[in-house]
Amino acid sequence: MKRRAPGWLLASGGLMAALALLPAVYLGVRASEADADAWGMLLRDRTWGLLWRTLGLAAAVTGCAAALALPLAWLTTRSDLPGRRVWAVLLCVPLALPTFVSGYVLLAAFGTGGALEEPLTRWGLPVPPVYGFPGALLALTVSTYPYFLLALRAGLQAQDPAWLEGARSLGLTPARAFWRVTVPLLRPAFASGALLVGLYVLSDFGAVALLQYDAFSRAIYVQYEGAFDRTYAALLGLALVVVTVGVLVLEVRLRGRAGYFRSAKGAARAAAPVRLGRWRVPALLLCGAVVALGVGLPVGVLLYWGVQGLSGAEGPVLGPALNSVLASALGASAAVLGALPLAFLAVRYPGRLTVAMERAAYGGYALPPIVLALSLVFLGVQALPFLYGTLAMLVLAYLVRFLPQAVGTVRSTLLQLNPHLPEAAASLGQAPSGVFRRVTVPLLRPGLLAGAALVFLTAMKELPATLLLAPIGFDTLATRVWSATAEGRFAEAALPALVLLAVSGLGVGLLVSQEGGSAPS
Repeated sequence: MKRRAPGWLLASGGLMAALALLPAVYLGVRASEADADAWGMLLRDRTWGLLWRTLGLAAAVTGCAAALALPLAWLTTRSDLPGRRVWAVLLCVPLALPTFVSGYVLLAAFGTGGALEEPLTRWGLPVPPVYGFPGALLALTVSTYPYFLLALRAGLQAQDPAWLEGARSLGLTPARAFWRVTVPLLRPAFASGALLVGLYVLSDFGAVALLQYDAFSRAIYVQYEGAFDRTYAALLGLALVVVTVGVLVLEVRLRGRAGYFRSAKGAARAAAPVRLGRWRVPALLLCGAVVALGVGLPVGVLLYWGVQGLSGAEGPVLGPALNSVLASALGASAAVLGALPLAFLAVRYPGRLTVAMERAAYGGYALPPIVLALSLVFLGVQALPFLYGTLAMLVLAYLVRFLPQAVGTVRSTLLQLNPHLPEAAASLGQAPSGVFRRVTVPLLRPGLLAGAALVFLTAMKELPATLLLAPIGFDTLATRVWSATAEGRFAEAALPALVLLAVSGLGVGLLVSQEGGSAPS
């Protein structure tokens, strides 16, 4: 018999879904002003070309990010890789680097006149192509694979090793047991990671603009910035909403309705680390190569810029750093709290309404951030003038923008928790609040921390929403980096960019150190 969701839970989920749909409502209002000529422009060949180029890039980045993250997640959770917690932190640091900085790093290193172009040519080595599709693919893969990594780490830590041991007892080799047992149990984590990466690529502007790849987000941004009439831009935004709905429907069909929790009696135990043996050196080389590309190369280029600009005057970065941490921490807390009712409704009370609420949470994530920011400006001016220009409005933007990151990780973890455990606690006399605090929250901790890590790191580098919605004088590290790089003052941008990496790296370290489910290293 299907259980009925409590009214307060439905109300909370409905509020989160309504907030997430604000950008789409704004686009609908602007598109209603379109005439026949504007609709005709939408259906021209250039729009279809933008669509196929954008979908191709999203599919390629998603596949590369998943293939890269799976071995890294297993190595840092299930193996005896030396210093695997340190590797887990370093492998997540690329989340803190804005995509426009990642794109410029590639250009500064391998582009025409780049720092490494002449040495590679002199030594007879090929220079990696960085313009167009290859550069966008590389920059976005390096920037987004940590989405998969955090989701897969949370999924691996929540798995009961008894599943794998049972497969081994039936005669399967370790490799076959991994592919036939462990990987299928990670289906929710793969689904949430693919959804986050795909939607991130659909909405990204910085990397595709700098690396000269013509995608939907770039066209929308240029139309908003350069055209007096923004109706056509709104129509392009609505077309992107249609693409997003198609991606969400596909993800729902692919993830299925299987249960992924442990049904046997007794408590689950931590998995014993797998000894790598002769594979230890290749594993270390893999982790080292990824960290060198995602962290070493950007830091090296930024240090080069910083050294070049040592003689120049630079503004203080302590204030922007504190502002970034404050706004990002508030946004992460709000997103995780908002994700809880949506995840519970979708997993514990599945139905058309609850699944629709969860899917609606992705509405604000697929659109370019400038569309979200403008929709909230419209809301603030028209309906909530007392919030406009305050930190609360900026936190609201982070909540709407990054809610899916928290929902995906919490949901994938909740799917692997046995629903009978809270029921057993309630049968022993625990009040619902006590069951939630003492049983559910501790079991959800990997997913909650992973969701908080994602939101914190991506909010630290959020740019369009911060530029349009932050209070006057509320400068952040991301806005400081953008203002310098947009004017070609890369030496001036080096210090705030390095501080951005350092603060985000410390945040990831604290979060990863609290993850459960793996033996200490």
